[in-house]
Amino acid sequence: MSLNVFQVSYKNLLRRKLRTVFTLVGIMLSTWVLVTLLGFNKGYEQSLNNSIEGMGFQIVLTAKGCPYEAATLMLQGGTGLRYMPQDIVDSVASSPEVAASTAQLMHAEFDPDKGDNGGTTVYLGVDPATFPAMKSYLEFKQGGWFTNMDAREIVIGYEAAELEQREVGDFMLLPGSDEDFKVVGVLARSGTQDDGMVFLPLRTAQTVFQKEGLLTMLGIRLNSDADQTAFEETLYTLPDIQVVSMAQVKNTIMDLVGSAKVIVMAVAMIAFLIAMFGVLNTVLMSVFERYQEIGIFKSMGALPKDIFKMILIETTLLCSIGGILGIALSFGFSGASATAIRYFLPFVPNGSLIAIDWKTVVFAFVSITLIGIIGGVYPAGRAARVRPLDSIRSE
Repeated sequence: MSLNVFQVSYKNLLRRKLRTVFTLVGIMLSTWVLVTLLGFNKGYEQSLNNSIEGMGFQIVLTAKGCPYEAATLMLQGGTGLRYMPQDIVDSVASSPEVAASTAQLMHAEFDPDKGDNGGTTVYLGVDPATFPAMKSYLEFKQGGWFTNMDAREIVIGYEAAELEQREVGDFMLLPGSDEDFKVVGVLARSGTQDDGMVFLPLRTAQTVFQKEGLLTMLGIRLNSDADQTAFEETLYTLPDIQVVSMAQVKNTIMDLVGSAKVIVMAVAMIAFLIAMFGVLNTVLMSVFERYQEIGIFKSMGALPKDIFKMILIETTLLCSIGGILGIALSFGFSGASATAIRYFLPFVPNGSLIAIDWKTVVFAFVSITLIGIIGGVYPAGRAARVRPLDSIRSE
């Protein structure tokens, strides 16, 4: 009997194609929203961790200002740059807690010819003796680092090289300089903020951008046995210096994102409820339309449990198929969803923003199926209580 009940349920869905399609679309969209949001929760945290770990250091010193602006400067680059004296490097680097440090000078220049509406190119002056060691994950697609601290040479990040259409051996004119700089290296894709930057020797950058003796940041990596909290307390005594702990930056951003997650998940729950009531409405209307048919089934010997099972199978089929389609949609449009998120959020780390794994897929499929089954219990119970004589006499 169970096979016959399944066949009847399946054929009934095919008999009402338009209604079935609209119900499937509602379930599919709800599943897509859930999977995408769960994938975003995981992907954003992973990307943020990678961006902060990709900095290569635990503490950043910048000129005094808003710590959130300083954090954004570190992670994304920016135009609101402040400068601090370079002699601070010697006093900090000599501390016994410091394992390594690297000084940097950032310069952001708006280029009206970049893209459709112009764009900002970020130049980073670095010390070739310390920067590569701090950024050990950086690999070269072509070439290598500069030959010396005063060289008129540049290294281009992967994305910047693609945008500028440059490769090793080419020359590039920098803002503020009439001299062409030779491209000596093109970095491989790293998935960090370094992909979009143009690097040049620190002293050269200070000369070209007229910032002699100034820095925008100092990256610090501590010894494994150092007390980071105590060391930060000593840095707070330095005049006009902002201390940015990358661990604190991460926690602050995650707290802000966590608040947004609550709102977003509430929206997902509303979408789920809409899907559940859509299933309930579809199956309940089907019960009303088949009132006489159900009565005939019962008069032919079908038990209430058979009718209940038949209707419940319909809801399970609807939700299972809709869930599978929604999961496929979330995979297919993950790139578009990530692009939309990058457009609306004020800070988005590099890397994949939506990470969908098998646990997310299983959770979403089971959730949407259970919700659909719950939504189908009432129509199934209503159908199981139909009295054969009353249903046959009804119009």
